Amino acid sequence: MNAHTLVVGATGRTGRRVAARLRLRGIPVRAASRSSPVHFDWSQPGGWDAVLRGVDAAYVVPPPVPGPAHAFAARAAAAGVRRLVLLSGRGADGWGGSEFGRNMLSAEEAVRGAPLEWTVLRASNFAQNFGEDVFHAPLLAGELALPAGDVPEPFVDVEDIADAAVVALTEPERHAGQVYELSGPRPVGFAEAVELIARASGRALTYRRITRDAYVAALVGQGVGPHEADEMFALLAGGSVAGTTGDLTTVLGRAPRAFEEYVVRAAAAGVWDPL
Repeated sequence: MNAHTLVVGATGRTGRRVAARLRLRGIPVRAASRSSPVHFDWSQPGGWDAVLRGVDAAYVVPPPVPGPAHAFAARAAAAGVRRLVLLSGRGADGWGGSEFGRNMLSAEEAVRGAPLEWTVLRASNFAQNFGEDVFHAPLLAGELALPAGDVPEPFVDVEDIADAAVVALTEPERHAGQVYELSGPRPVGFAEAVELIARASGRALTYRRITRDAYVAALVGQGVGPHEADEMFALLAGGSVAGTTGDLTTVLGRAPRAFEEYVVRAAAAGVWDPL
């Protein structure tokens, strides 16, 4: 029986794309998440061994809290898993004592300390956040209000992250022991991003800058932790992750997809059409 590649978080934005690419290559995939037929829950370690049985490599999206990834990495090594590819956040070495991303830093520590091959993919903010996640609903309503000022962000296309993950999973001789900082090809300000989306979708969309306090209050009202909401934009405002990197080109042998490419694809698919 061929060994499987496990995709943890297989119903998420990156996981479902990684799984599809692996299947297209003819690689047996074990797609696992809380809502998949193969059930995986970071808070239920009793079920991990069954999920890891017969797995050669795994793509891992970090747990929502620090800690569980250490036990998972140890279980994976004990089960005979040879390779882990972890999704993390851009510039994690410079986050210091920030509350933001502590789960990702903990997962990095776990994976990099495990007795197996590993690759860490540290990604900038996703371009798909505007169409599949937190920024989508405000844009459908006509306005995106954030505490982001003039410091731009080199949004990375999730399709590129998935391509990089598959390369790291299938070519360990090139990528084992590497930490890659993944960015788009140029920084894009949030106001410019909304303008591009408005033009491509044909909708009247606006960007409005608000204070961090106002944004935190709005997110806390939606059940998001105040530290996470506040410190993510504090990190962006510092400019430490505003620049681009060449790591996607190193991994893929081509330039990363431009933000405009994502906008055109999403607009053509009706992502921002009024409900």
